[in-house]
Amino acid sequence: MSDCLFVRGARRLLFVVALCFAAGNIVHAQFGLVSREEALASAFPDAAVTSERIFLTDAQVDQIEELSRADVDSKLYARYIARRNGEVIGRAYVDTHQVRTKKESLVVSLHADGRVRRIDVTVFLEPPDYIARPSWMAQFYGRPLDRDLAIQRVIRPIAGATITANTVTLAVRRVMALDQVLRIGAGEITP
Repeated sequence: MSDCLFVRGARRLLFVVALCFAAGNIVHAQFGLVSREEALASAFPDAAVTSERIFLTDAQVDQIEELSRADVDSKLYARYIARRNGEVIGRAYVDTHQVRTKKESLVVSLHADGRVRRIDVTVFLEPPDYIARPSWMAQFYGRPLDRDLAIQRVIRPIAGATITANTVTLAVRRVMALDQVLRIGAGEITP
């Protein structure tokens, strides 16, 4: 009887230890990140933000890939439009992609003219040492989509996190191209 109680107690202890370990990994992987709502509030203070889902056509995917020089893995995007006094002041998109073996989600916020306004990491499941810091992300701010928006041009690499730097740069380029293609399609800008 006492052996049976010991085995049950050991199993319970093992379960609690495993649960704490798993919870610690989840908290560790998500430490310091912001929610979509926090990202949008920081990018567009005092603005009314509406959301919509964008379903891309094959032709739009081709245009985005050509402009961004990045693969488009999903035809579905979340888009947020920020307005102040009825005027569009910017847009934001969620881009989820794989860094090395795990996912990262960015909220890439743009000015009304399509330049980068802000980048926030909302999900990062790789080890935290590889996450791009806000100071590194800031070098994208105010930049348009052009040939120079690339690592080793106007974007500095991240020592020890080259894959992160490349995937973030491609994600930002992809979002900027997505925004440009949608604005051309809506007749807001000309190609």
